[in-house]
Amino acid sequence: MDTSCTFRPLRLPARLTRWLGALALAAVVAGCATHPAPSATAVRLDDTPRIAVISAFAPELAVLLPQVHQPAKHSINGVEFTTGTLEGKPVVVFLSGISMTNAAMNTQLVLDRFNVSHVVFSGIAGGVNPGLHIGDVTVPAQWGQYMEWLMAREDRPGRYSAPAWMKGELTMPAFGMMHPRPVEVRSAAQPQLSKKFWFEADPKMLATARSLQNVGLEHCLAATCLKQRPQLVVGGNGVSGQAFVDNKAFREYAFKTFEANVLDMETAATAMVAHSNGVPYIAFRSLSDLAGGGEGENEMDTFMGLAAANSAKVLRAFLAAWK
Repeated sequence: MDTSCTFRPLRLPARLTRWLGALALAAVVAGCATHPAPSATAVRLDDTPRIAVISAFAPELAVLLPQVHQPAKHSINGVEFTTGTLEGKPVVVFLSGISMTNAAMNTQLVLDRFNVSHVVFSGIAGGVNPGLHIGDVTVPAQWGQYMEWLMAREDRPGRYSAPAWMKGELTMPAFGMMHPRPVEVRSAAQPQLSKKFWFEADPKMLATARSLQNVGLEHCLAATCLKQRPQLVVGGNGVSGQAFVDNKAFREYAFKTFEANVLDMETAATAMVAHSNGVPYIAFRSLSDLAGGGEGENEMDTFMGLAAANSAKVLRAFLAAWK
């Protein structure tokens, strides 16, 4: 209830003051009653149990939306959600937007407004593992947020130190002054605050991904072909952060420190929201570039279409196999 209304007393005869006060109070009560407090519960737009299929930006979603049967559009906070079926499974498909805040905000939005049973992310990423190549599709078993940094104090040139109270959580090597840290989390299942770096993909969903055979990944885009036939790699680690990484030294650090296969800008944020809500998740990420490890200019602009198509192919194969 809006209680922001106030009164300014006037110097009037007592009887008139009481009469005007009664009128003013009645007006205030009536006026304030027209501004009810907002509901604490968001209204669901659809009650059908659905798999949320998320991509970060338009080229990734463009290869999926035409495959959705009986599409219906819903708009919330400017985000367009498409319900329907994909490979026979009820889905709600949408763009999270690029980077961690958008991914977290809109993953929570879809969980609040639709009956989501599982979360699936499909898109492109930068390759970190030197054994992988552009076009490969990775399905990491867990994701972490590598940019939850401590920016350490430089005590003397090139030497950095952490606050004594923080040293216990700095278990991974630093990149210069930047020390990766776990994030604080809580959930309905575990409401007490705890610290966590890795957010695990759902084991049953991973098992289905491992069962996929002969998906037939693309290796040519128009006249541009890859040197190697792309492969599907299930397992290992992925990391996410707000930066677009195109740096060879940081790529090598990320592989050595996190044993990461890929690096992107959204998945770990979605994974954290899924964990908080107790919703199973998995992510399919195809390499569009080598995060600074390739020869010459960054390759994303050349291969993002091919990579997005390969990720979508594996996603569709997964949905077809999912029971």
